[in-house]
Amino acid sequence: MTRVDFYSLKEPGRGDRFLLACRLVERIHGDGHRIFIQVPDQEQARHLDRLLWTFRQQSFLPHGLANDSDRAFTPILIGHDDDPGEENQVLINLSPEVPPFFGSFERLCELIDQDAEVRAAGRKRYVYYRDRGYPLHHHEIRL
Repeated sequence: MTRVDFYSLKEPGRGDRFLLACRLVERIHGDGHRIFIQVPDQEQARHLDRLLWTFRQQSFLPHGLANDSDRAFTPILIGHDDDPGEENQVLINLSPEVPPFFGSFERLCELIDQDAEVRAAGRKRYVYYRDRGYPLHHHEIRL
């Protein structure tokens, strides 16, 4: 059964969820896992793509957009309407909806910030997972 981790940012800040995603990707990739990042739309996919290249000077995270990348050689994929494939282990969700394919992953990371809409959508997803018996874990994060 998929493990579900909620990461809640304690400080308000625009765009901090994307920075948290970058840091989480860096750590998870460093542990040798393949990652799929679900975002709401193409614009946010491109934004995260740029941020992963620039968020830390000394870091290199081999990633690409799911619809533009060779999946066999790209351990970190960003998508919004894409099939994540079966080779990924960790799903990071930046979308307001429950990804329909989340159950095919070993682990799901839900990133929540102080934005009222993001928090409300996160609460709905939390209830969805809880009501279906998924193991839930909560982490309070400060950037």
